Formats: sequence, C-alpha cells, structure tokens
Amino acid sequence: MPKTPIFTGSCTAIVTPYTETGVDYAKYEELLEMQYAGGTSAILVCGTTGENPTHTAEEHNKLTELTVKRCAGRMKVIVGVGSNNTEHALEQAKHAEGCGADGILMVTPYYNKTTQAGLIEHFSYVADRVKVPMILYNVPSRTGIGIKPTTYKALSAHPNINGVKEASGNIAEYALTRSMCGDELVFWSGNDSDTVPMMALGAYGVISVASNIIPADVAKLCQLCLDGDFKAATAEYFRLADFFDKLFIETNPIPVKTAMNLAGLNVGKLRLPLVDMAEGNKAKLIESMHAVGLKTV
Repeated sequence: MPKTPIFTGSCTAIVTPYTETGVDYAKYEELLEMQYAGGTSAILVCGTTGENPTHTAEEHNKLTELTVKRCAGRMKVIVGVGSNNTEHALEQAKHAEGCGADGILMVTPYYNKTTQAGLIEHFSYVADRVKVPMILYNVPSRTGIGIKPTTYKALSAHPNINGVKEASGNIAEYALTRSMCGDELVFWSGNDSDTVPMMALGAYGVISVASNIIPADVAKLCQLCLDGDFKAATAEYFRLADFFDKLFIETNPIPVKTAMNLAGLNVGKLRLPLVDMAEGNKAKLIESMHAVGLKTV
C-alpha cells in the first residue's frame, strides 16, 4: 500500500543545549523558534545529533513532551526511540505516542549486531504495538549493521512502517531499494550531502544536521528539489557542499555544536564521551562558515 510521508522537505535533527548541570530547556525552546522561522518542516528530537545516548529517562521524556507542545500545529515531531534493547525501544515509542508525536525514528540495533531476519522482527515488534508511524534509520557506519534492499522490501509491507532515514551513503543500493519498494516506503536522506541525488530518485527531503544553523538554506534546497528544479538545486548544493563536508570533519554533533557556539547561539558543551573539536579542524570549520555567510563571534 502506498505510504503518505509524515513530512516533506527539511527535518532538523536538533541538538540538545546543555548547562553545566543539565539540559538548557529555555535555550532549547529558542532553537525550536529559530527552526520554525527558518521554514523547517519537522523536528527530530532525541536523535544522534541530540546526543540522546547520554540522556536520562527524565531528560528524554521532558524533551519529547516539550517539543510536541511547542511544535503542535507548526512543525511535525519525530522522536528518536532507537535502542539495542527492543523492549526499551517500545517503552520510548509508547511514551512518544502518548505525547502526540507524529512519528518515531528507530535505528538499527547497535552492538548486538543481529541478522537481517532479526532486524525485521525488531522493527516489527515495536511497529505492531504502537499506532504512531515508524521511520527506520539506516546508518551502518555507527551501528555496524545495515538494512539490505530485500529487508526493506519485507518491512515495507508493514502498515505502520512509514519510511526510512537512509544514511548509508550508498546511492546505488538506495536506488535498487526504491525500485523494489516503489511507493510502499517513503525515503528521506539521512546525510545533507546526499539530499539532491536522493531526492532526484524520489526521496521526500532530508533529516538534516546542517539545518540546525542554516535552516532556511536547507529548507530552500529541499523545496527546489520538490519543485523539480534540480538545476537550481544543484547550484545551491554546490554553494553549501564544503560546509556540509566540514560538519562531519569530526564525529557529529561535535562540529555542528561548535559552529553554533561560534555563531553565538550558545548551546553549551558536548557531553562525554564527545569532546571539544581539535583547533586545526575548528579553523577549517570557521573558514567554511564564513564562505556560506555565517558570522562568528
């Protein structure tokens, strides 16, 4: 059955701002307003970029509840619920559903490194037990396991699995998957650098890191693709390509939080095990920021 995308365009995988003692919820609300003003279509809260693995259950739940409350009627809300403990993922999915989230994002289970059959059971177990639509998250560089095209095809038959955040970087395999699944599975780019080629092959947008600091630019890039103007989209991508690259010069979200602090957004420090960016890389990041019109303080 054809799936209707939860959102189209740009979804920001939002950072979590911290104080010395916890989450800076007041600053977080400011960031949500910045996203809305920039034309962002959806917010992914408690994702990788949000440093969710370091959050307590209380922080995860409060961030989820606050995001749904502040975004209601303005931006869609997707909640990261991925875990290598299937029951824990279900617990977080039920909380997101109870809050009124528009979708949940489930990453492939890391460390356990299950089989493709195990992936089908893991995702289906949660999708069977909630009504909030699920987005699968494929990022083998972080988890050690990727979702194969035949596995996507099997999962596409589940009525509650809406789509995929595809961050493998393998455009050929993505194209094969699209040919197999058709409209039974919605795709979004999981990498800013892959947005244009993936949307040219039918993706509906991007779940973006860069849009934390340049939301209007990423929203524009997606809209050009949605409008079918890939010549203009390519030109816009070329303008942003080096900045997209520098946002991954070290492990995400180290560069994007560094850039936001350099731009005066004051999102606080990273939580261990993430550490400050190396000075040499910071200089390259600053140069790239200036090239796309971002000022540093």
